[in-house]
Amino acid sequence: MKRRNFINQLATGTTAGLLLPHFMYGQNEILRKALLDKVGIQLFSLPQLLSKDLEAALKLLQQMGYTALETYGPYTFSASKAQESWKGISQYLGEVSSGLFGHTPESLKTLTTQYDFSVPSMHTDLETLENHMGALAEAAHGLGATYVVLPMIPDENRRSLDDYKKMADRFNRIGAQAQQEGIRFAYHNHGAGFEAIDGVMPFDYLVTQTDSDTVFLEIDIFWTSAAGVNPVDLIERYPNRYKLMHVKDMRIKKTFDNGQVQTQDLMAFFPLITSCGQGVLDVPAIVSKGLEVGISHFFVEQDLTPAPETALDQSAQFLLS
Repeated sequence: MKRRNFINQLATGTTAGLLLPHFMYGQNEILRKALLDKVGIQLFSLPQLLSKDLEAALKLLQQMGYTALETYGPYTFSASKAQESWKGISQYLGEVSSGLFGHTPESLKTLTTQYDFSVPSMHTDLETLENHMGALAEAAHGLGATYVVLPMIPDENRRSLDDYKKMADRFNRIGAQAQQEGIRFAYHNHGAGFEAIDGVMPFDYLVTQTDSDTVFLEIDIFWTSAAGVNPVDLIERYPNRYKLMHVKDMRIKKTFDNGQVQTQDLMAFFPLITSCGQGVLDVPAIVSKGLEVGISHFFVEQDLTPAPETALDQSAQFLLS
């Protein structure tokens, strides 16, 4: 995708997303209680602000009411393939950092603690999970993180049902290794795996064929909805596996045309991401179900939002007040 088209897609719908009213509650909205008493932020929501002035960005997030951070890779210890991949992505984002923003785990923890943030979760890549777990776990312990999360299975590793069967085995190995290192492994779903292959739903196969004691889940309510699946139904199906949630809203209801979602399919949906309460998803019902099954970490994630100062504040206020 050309950089101009990418930026245009991000810009398109931003204003519309902010203007679209969340009409689900009508006059009763004023009576709604806070959905959460604390909420975190996935840092991929504001990479440019973080790269420009990390401490100023943290101060801004603190003022909005966020109390937890979820990092994104690659990190200095990540697999070389992940670091090279990031260079390809960066051409669309400008000069933005990833990982720990030039800090060691310990120095970043000192800084984040100064602004009253915990860092319970780290996103990373498949190869780092498989081949650099020791370094990843060391960083997690330095930050105080419990979870290391795979945000998406690479396209080339989920082209067939056999690929998913192999991935379930790999998840079990990763989960066991994470447990040995004193941390937990979780898989974050985008929109892939929710269309049957040879009569089998790949996502269900992954969940049922992995160890419930070592392989956990982080649900993304936007991407789940984009796959045509009700997040509440999915949480109810696997209540003991979900430990984390990505919270964001969808400006208008839309689902993927391609059931076997590829990474390139995601970009067209970025303009549909909007602040909680500004779209059509029943965020209160989804969050309530998450709390009911014991999800302990909720992160707002508005991928690369063009107006983080406004958009992220809207989500925080909707969830916390």
